[in-house]
Amino acid sequence: MNWRLHTDYRVYLVTDRELCLGRPLEDVVLAAVRGGAGAVQLREKHASSREFLELARALVSRIQPLGIPLIINDRADIALAAGAAGLHVGQSDLPPADARLLMGPEAIVGLSVETPEELKEAEAYDIDYVGLSPVFATPTKTDTHTPWGLEGLRAARAISPLRLVAIGGIHNDNAAAVAEAGAHSLAVVSEICSAEDPEEAARRLLAAFDCRTPQQGAF
Repeated sequence: MNWRLHTDYRVYLVTDRELCLGRPLEDVVLAAVRGGAGAVQLREKHASSREFLELARALVSRIQPLGIPLIINDRADIALAAGAAGLHVGQSDLPPADARLLMGPEAIVGLSVETPEELKEAEAYDIDYVGLSPVFATPTKTDTHTPWGLEGLRAARAISPLRLVAIGGIHNDNAAAVAEAGAHSLAVVSEICSAEDPEEAARRLLAAFDCRTPQQGAF
């Protein structure tokens, strides 16, 4: 399947098992998908390679048949072994060109950017989106540059032709503003992972995204 052509990025779940309130990660992910999450990134910074692979394979088998891509954070070996739909890399990870070479022409490749300079450089790569990080300060990721804020997001949208996946401090109360500022996608961690009802949390985010002002146009 060419995931590059068939992915709905409006609500993009980035996982964190520590924030799932003791619930199985698979349950949280499936609930989010029922609520409208169209893409899922499996992020496992502390798991062993074997555990990471087992989680990836389990999620691939459950969500990719539903048309929802599983995107692996950082680890191309895990993405390939699990048959995942894509790979997300940061500035210090595998270079985007190598990520594309390994993953193939139909896979999703995403790249984190934290500065306008990195955003401009990203235009040279064969990628599907940039993760604009962080939009707001967030306790789930502390090793980042100054937040973009809504004005920074608007400026990024004005200068970049790339799909902008906004991440960092996004929740139901500010989701519409983030979409109106130009984000093509709302990427969230705790807003879904720590929600009492992850399905409803995803549904609310999707509704907030779809309520953006008409002049923003279709994303």
